[in-house]
Amino acid sequence: MRPVGGREMLGKVGHAALTLLSLLLLWQEAAAIEVPLDPKIQQDLKQPPTIIKQSVKDYIVDPRDNTIIIECEAKGNPVPKFSWRRNGRLFTIGKDPRVTMRKRSGTLEVGFRSGGRPEDYEGEYQCFASNDLGVALSNKILLRVSKAPLWPKEVLAPVPVTEGSPLVLPCNPPPGLPPPLIFWMDSNMTPILQDRRVSMGLNGDLYFANVLVQDAHSDYSCNARFNFTYTIQQKNPFNLKVQTTEPYNDTSYNASDPFGGRKVAETPPSFLSPEGSGSSKMVLRDEQLLLECIAAGLPTPSIKWFKRGGDLPAQKVKFENFNKTLKILSVSEEDAGEYVCMADNRLGSIRHSIDVQVKAAPYWLDKPTNLVLAPEENGRLVCRANGNPKPNIQWLMNGEPINKITETPASANREVLGDTIMFRGVQIGSSAVYQCNASNQHGYLLANAFVSVLDMAPRMLGPKNQLIKVIMNNRTFLNCPFFGSPLPELRWFKNGQGSGLDGGQYRAHINGTLEIKRARKEDEGIYTCVANNMLGKAENQVQLEVKEPTRIIQAPTHQSVLRGSKASFHCKVVSDPSLPTKVTWTKDGERLDLGWRLKKDEESLTIPSVTENDEGIYTCTVKSEIDQDSASARLTVLDRPDPPIDLDLSDPSARSVRLTWIPGNERRSPVTEFLVQFEENHWEPGRWQDLSSFPGDLNSVILQLAPNVNYQFRVIAINSVGRSQPSQPSPRYKTTAAPPDAIPRDLRGWGSDKDNMEITWEPLRDLEKNGPNLQYNVWWRRKDSGDNWTNVTTSESKHVVRYTETYVPYEMKIQARNELGSGPESNIVIGYSGEDKPADSPTELRVSKVSSTRANIHWKPVDLSSVQGEFKEYRLYYWREASLVPGVVVSKEKMTTGFYTTVPEPSGILKDLVPYSKYKMFMVVANSRYESLPSNNVEFTTAEDVPDAPRFFRINRRSLDTLYLEWGKPLEPNGILVGYQLAYQRVNGSRLGPQQIETFRPNETDFVLRLPDRNARYKFNLSALTKVGKGEVYAEESPHFTNEENFTDATDVVELTDATLSPVFSPTPTPLPPTTIPPTTISITTPTPPPTPPPTPPPTTPPTTTTTTTTEATTPSTVPVLVTTKRVDQNVLVTPRREIWNLTVVPDSYYANVNWSHNFPADSKFVLEVTLDSNKTVTVEEVKQPPVNLKALIAGEKYHLRVYSQELNSVSSKSVTFKTKAAHIDQVDIATQGWFIGLMCAIALIILILLIVCFIKRSRGGKYPIRDKKDLPLDPVDQKDQDGSFDYHSDEDNKPLQGSQTSLDGNVKESDDSLVDYGEGGDGQFNEDGSFIGQYTVKKDKDETEGNESSEATSPVNAIYSLA
Repeated sequence: MRPVGGREMLGKVGHAALTLLSLLLLWQEAAAIEVPLDPKIQQDLKQPPTIIKQSVKDYIVDPRDNTIIIECEAKGNPVPKFSWRRNGRLFTIGKDPRVTMRKRSGTLEVGFRSGGRPEDYEGEYQCFASNDLGVALSNKILLRVSKAPLWPKEVLAPVPVTEGSPLVLPCNPPPGLPPPLIFWMDSNMTPILQDRRVSMGLNGDLYFANVLVQDAHSDYSCNARFNFTYTIQQKNPFNLKVQTTEPYNDTSYNASDPFGGRKVAETPPSFLSPEGSGSSKMVLRDEQLLLECIAAGLPTPSIKWFKRGGDLPAQKVKFENFNKTLKILSVSEEDAGEYVCMADNRLGSIRHSIDVQVKAAPYWLDKPTNLVLAPEENGRLVCRANGNPKPNIQWLMNGEPINKITETPASANREVLGDTIMFRGVQIGSSAVYQCNASNQHGYLLANAFVSVLDMAPRMLGPKNQLIKVIMNNRTFLNCPFFGSPLPELRWFKNGQGSGLDGGQYRAHINGTLEIKRARKEDEGIYTCVANNMLGKAENQVQLEVKEPTRIIQAPTHQSVLRGSKASFHCKVVSDPSLPTKVTWTKDGERLDLGWRLKKDEESLTIPSVTENDEGIYTCTVKSEIDQDSASARLTVLDRPDPPIDLDLSDPSARSVRLTWIPGNERRSPVTEFLVQFEENHWEPGRWQDLSSFPGDLNSVILQLAPNVNYQFRVIAINSVGRSQPSQPSPRYKTTAAPPDAIPRDLRGWGSDKDNMEITWEPLRDLEKNGPNLQYNVWWRRKDSGDNWTNVTTSESKHVVRYTETYVPYEMKIQARNELGSGPESNIVIGYSGEDKPADSPTELRVSKVSSTRANIHWKPVDLSSVQGEFKEYRLYYWREASLVPGVVVSKEKMTTGFYTTVPEPSGILKDLVPYSKYKMFMVVANSRYESLPSNNVEFTTAEDVPDAPRFFRINRRSLDTLYLEWGKPLEPNGILVGYQLAYQRVNGSRLGPQQIETFRPNETDFVLRLPDRNARYKFNLSALTKVGKGEVYAEESPHFTNEENFTDATDVVELTDATLSPVFSPTPTPLPPTTIPPTTISITTPTPPPTPPPTPPPTTPPTTTTTTTTEATTPSTVPVLVTTKRVDQNVLVTPRREIWNLTVVPDSYYANVNWSHNFPADSKFVLEVTLDSNKTVTVEEVKQPPVNLKALIAGEKYHLRVYSQELNSVSSKSVTFKTKAAHIDQVDIATQGWFIGLMCAIALIILILLIVCFIKRSRGGKYPIRDKKDLPLDPVDQKDQDGSFDYHSDEDNKPLQGSQTSLDGNVKESDDSLVDYGEGGDGQFNEDGSFIGQYTVKKDKDETEGNESSEATSPVNAIYSLA
């Protein structure tokens, strides 16, 4: 479409702009109606046509195609009808048989299968889509047929040129549609090489900045490739002849001197394209800008680009064709300006200016859009475009210029103001399609926008009576989609009440959505939305339920576990009771397949025996129908590291070498240490020893080595889990020999006899010898004598110096040496020759100040020179001769104690004596080897003291109302017993009643205590008495019964107790040996316990009991009565015993499952004590109730384990020894091994042979010689023996078996396995195959069968039988 031009139009536009501005200030526009995409609305909605698809404006087609398709698609309601214009005139489709229009479409198809030329259909096409509400237009489509014309035939004369001169070979390609792509080639179809000197211009010409002799060719050919038709046209070749002033030699050519030393005149730069000093270039906005400068000159000029008044836009500019072309892909207005190219060589430079102007075809600023209005509403269509020059705006209505349309009532409500059409108070029937055409000299834009006037009663678009469930405290939206024209007013109501919900907690949006800022339980109910306009009303209901959120209250936590152990992730969930939930687990974002190994319950996921494949991020997701929650945790599987690899030795020296390795996989636990071990093949081949440890961040270390050792090394990586397997050994490295560095250790001199001194030392270790033939130089001399050193060289580890004086000091020193030299000497050490028996003995031994357990010792010392050796001590021998208590048997074992003193009047204290005993003693003086003769013997007695605690104290139950108290005499009475004292108090929870004290004669050891209350419990303190006083107290407490009527059901009834158990419950004396009373159980059944009788005096007994009551307030009715009785070993009631037993361990490689039994309370805690057998490392771990999983163990190691109570450390289980399994390795299936299959086949073959031999031997078992030697005829009828049994026999029975063995004297032995003598005590035996040989017959005389020789020779078959 043409732009509308002229001054008259500009004046009109200016006037319209002022009018539009004033109207916009006074006029309020209603928002256009947005029609929803609801299918029901769209089905009933009337809409003008809209073009949705069309061909491009410049449409070039291939003439070889059989069909030309010109697209035009549109939508609308009613369905649009289509028509076309060609070159501005109506195009009647029906008149041309080659042209058809697709059904329900405006697309044209022009077919040429039956003839015709595509060129006949070139032209400008425009599509019109119309229905009852308007007409929409497509762009004007310029249809052209692609052309690839031939090059005009021409004869090209040779082109002469002087060497060094510039040259242009013109191409002048034929015009094509679209333009062809140009390139130059030679006759071999090889592209012409281009560089700074030779290049092709934008117009296709080939430019030479200067010509060389090498450029002389006869096949410079310009080629044009037409991409649309896939054809190439070739111009006749140019024949280039180069004229030279001097002869040219090809061998003299080189790149630095292309003229081969010949003189060629140099020329300053000049432009071949463009010519002159200035030119101009016009380019359209968004198109590609190409600026070119090609220069001639010798030497070849270089090209540089500038822009006057600014810098080149570096992000947009590209340089091509050896800097001769400047390229900007998408030009904008700021790229306009003056660009300068400069060509220079050493003779000068020139410039060329290019004035670039950027024009623009029209482009949209505000494209008009469809407008849907209700009756009486206002609206506007805006069409804003820009360009250079500024485009002209033209409005059309239904394809006709709006200013040429006849005035109608509807046009009164429409006003065109330049690029805007204003609509006021539109009416039904004024719907139309408006076209905006923006054009200038460079192009045009065409846009369709319809105005649809719509009237429709309110409609609800969402589902009816929807139930919405939301989470408490969340922002909630209740949707009520609706539509109507005019736009209805929407209001919300809750439970059918109220004046409408808007404000406070609620907010009603324009689109019909009701927002509840924070949903609460009280917001539940039925919400009604009502839409009203002038044409009617519509409503819908939404029921809202507010639910508790679904939450994970115990999320899984990150875990690092050992390979092979168990991992558990917990995921505890709470949710609304009315919402069903589902818990799923994912690993690394993918759903977890539980399979047979993984175990999942309501709140956890358990992975037994984890492997490396189990490592990852585990996510627990709980979903309800309206919400979900998730939590993740990482599982890291720890393992021992892989062994290092690629051990390498470098930097060798005499005593060191560098060891380098590549660390293995750390298995997710960083390596903290590398242990380097070595093995040498001389002293202990095959034994690996630790050399050095290094930090885990090193992999190259210097190893300090010993001389003369042939080493090889290996490295072990250590992390928190354990040690890796050793690496493969390194190559061997042998150090050179050297003199010894070490001094023999522990040099000593001592006498093994009184006239010698043995000099001993610790020999050097193997790795300290440093060379072959190790020996020791030993020196000695008497101390302070001034004598010369005496020395000896030996390979042993001791030397004996003989004929010495008794116990004299010697100075000694030692030195190691080998074939390469001697090592350092040791320091001087003092040694002594041998000792002899002391010549004198202590005298005048006596005692003083003897108490019950101590005595002071006095004696007269000896002269130290008479000791004849190193003085050690005065040694006192003493023993307990007897106890002064009648009937007490004592051990007379001698005991010793030593006193080291050199004072003139020595004394000492003898401790820990037994009171009231008779002791004997004597004293000797001792050196390191001998003791002197004894001193005089001394006797003394110790004083009487308080006794030890009673040996045992038991509480036995005699009946429901009595306790039987029984005790034993002290093991050590420490004097004459005068009686016993019993103190007791009633126990009521944590309170104690008044204390009662009873005393008894020394021969009384049992009593009966009558209880005032069957449930009464007492605390007892028992002690023995001598005249010195009260001895140690034995404390005990009567047990508590949970079921007094059936003692066998009482949980606290224990069969037996003794002094070894009492420390668990109360402080008691040192435990005494347990008694041997057999355990008994109380079982008394009483329907109703009788009332407790008042206290009664004890039965008639000797007056041996005295009752004493403390001054505390007491109630007489609660005082128990002690009744003396004889001992009855029955109904023993004792304190419950705490025990730990049945400790079991099930070990794996890196952990162990531990379990045990106990009778401690449920909340008790225990301690696991684990001892590693290899290095005796002890670790403890506090645990609760069994079973427990003991982790962080080392594979293949032995451990010792015991369990004891945290509160009562003395209560412990027995120690259990176990060994962890070896590290997991890939097992080899033995059944698939070749050697195993061969072995099995051989065994099967042997068994088969044995079976065949046995079968043959069995088959011979029908006849055995069990009769007399004489020949008997075969009886025709079997005869019975006298006992009624049949005797089966024949004359063959007396013959030996063929091949049977004979005795050494040649006689055939009777069959060893016959039962001839069965029951008679004869020699009946079984044969080797276990069969009976012969039959039950009357016993024969032995001499009847002896000498019966075989009459048959041994045949080969018989031989086989014999072998069998």
